Amino acid sequence: MSRLLDLLEEERRKLNQLGEASLKQAIPLSENREVQEQSRKVDKLVARVSEMKARHNRVLR
Repeated sequence: MSRLLDLLEEERRKLNQLGEASLKQAIPLSENREVQEQSRKVDKLVARVSEMKARHNRVLR
């Protein structure tokens, strides 16, 4: 779980960097393909973390 959280944090940092660079270049985030791809990657990791937490909570009950 800790490895997954580390990966999520790393991918979020990449997304933030891409977003900042896009805004500095006056490129809307919705039109920046690289930002959108990174955002989807982060969304998938967030979903995996959420699933793992839910599974863990069910085991504890």
